[in-house]
Amino acid sequence: MVFDISVAMTWVLFLSLFPMAFIWLRRAWRIAMQHDFSEVALKKGVAPDNPGKFAPYAAAINLLAGVIVVVVIVGVVTARFDYATWSATAGITIWLKLIADFILSRHAHPFLLKNNKP
Repeated sequence: MVFDISVAMTWVLFLSLFPMAFIWLRRAWRIAMQHDFSEVALKKGVAPDNPGKFAPYAAAINLLAGVIVVVVIVGVVTARFDYATWSATAGITIWLKLIADFILSRHAHPFLLKNNKP
């Protein structure tokens, strides 16, 4: 195996899965078990008016993404996944988690039109 940029990027992706899984599972634990809604559906660092309403969805998003990443890590370590499988699964999970968090935060902070009275 020759060390080149693709090998370095593969290692960066694999090693970055560990802190991502930890942070996402910790966030799911805090939301579901400790009822800490401080990180639920933030938009520009501001929580929604009723974060408890969106907490189950945020916990589910974080738990699902964290479990998938843990499965990918175990699959790589036990050599059950080839490179194409685990890198695609990890990449799709990361992007879908980011998109789902964005959608949840935008849903929690509705767009309000100003009433312009003449």
